[in-house]
Amino acid sequence: MIRNQWYAVLESREVKKGKMLGVKRLGERLLFWRGTDGKVVCLVDTCPHRGAQLSHGKIVDGHVQCPFHGLEFAANGDCVYVPSIGRAAGAQAKFNASAYPVLERHGFIFLYWGEVEKDEALPPLGWLDELPHDEFAYTTVVDHWKVDYSRVIENQLDVAHLWLVHHNTIGRGNRRVVDGPMVEWYHEWSEPTILNIWVSNRKDDGATTGKKPKQVEKPPRHPSLQLRMPNLWQNWISEDMRVVAAFVPIDAENSRMYFRYYQRILKAPILRELFLAAAWVMNLRIERQDKRVVETQMPKRSDLDIGEKLFPADYPILEYRRRRRALIEKNNS
Repeated sequence: MIRNQWYAVLESREVKKGKMLGVKRLGERLLFWRGTDGKVVCLVDTCPHRGAQLSHGKIVDGHVQCPFHGLEFAANGDCVYVPSIGRAAGAQAKFNASAYPVLERHGFIFLYWGEVEKDEALPPLGWLDELPHDEFAYTTVVDHWKVDYSRVIENQLDVAHLWLVHHNTIGRGNRRVVDGPMVEWYHEWSEPTILNIWVSNRKDDGATTGKKPKQVEKPPRHPSLQLRMPNLWQNWISEDMRVVAAFVPIDAENSRMYFRYYQRILKAPILRELFLAAAWVMNLRIERQDKRVVETQMPKRSDLDIGEKLFPADYPILEYRRRRRALIEKNNS
């Protein structure tokens, strides 16, 4: 996993006021809850005193109380009370817990996984910021995958499997020959952050071969697929339909997918909800078609030089691996 990045890790609806949520993300036990102001906060879910899991405790006067010895922690991790020492002693910095910056945007909770003292600002989120959320309604498929999140991301960049794995859903038409795909990095600031992919698949006519990526010109249309590092993805279906996903790292062999279907075609409440319910069923079916195969891949974590033999249609995957490796080498030292 890449350090010093903002990761989408949860949906806002999962962290409820007055309740604590303990989850594993990015290989760590983490605790989320909402402070007295309603804002989400995050601590490492381990008491510095004796290692008890804080999420098994409770919230007392806006503080997290350890279930073992009653130490209390503020939203920033400061230990404000140690019962065995006494309230008159005040805060005890020796027992401060580790905290991570978190922010909410568009129904996702983002966590900055890096050096807390940097307190980096959440950068622009590309299409997720640009999407007119007041016009679109969406439904979410949430699922656990027994594989590293990098494998799940690569599956959504893979345009060569559609005709086979999704033969009776989004892969209908038997378009198995891949021209390209055309790939281009978009720089939101000084570094490439969004990978744009234009998909161009066709039937095998038996007379021509697929064009290599460098042989394909950039189409005038919107990119079919977009990946925003480190873990957001979009499938642009049309101006009125999108699929957005967050691929959330749990640990090296597990991940969680949030798969959202957005639409603004139907606006009448009843018709809209019926449409979204049908979309939820279809997206779950598509997602499970992928999951069945991806969970068999070895190794469970992808990288450069893992012994795989790639073909030209894998170019988006190769570009993702190169960029991911560069970020790891830059930020994980």
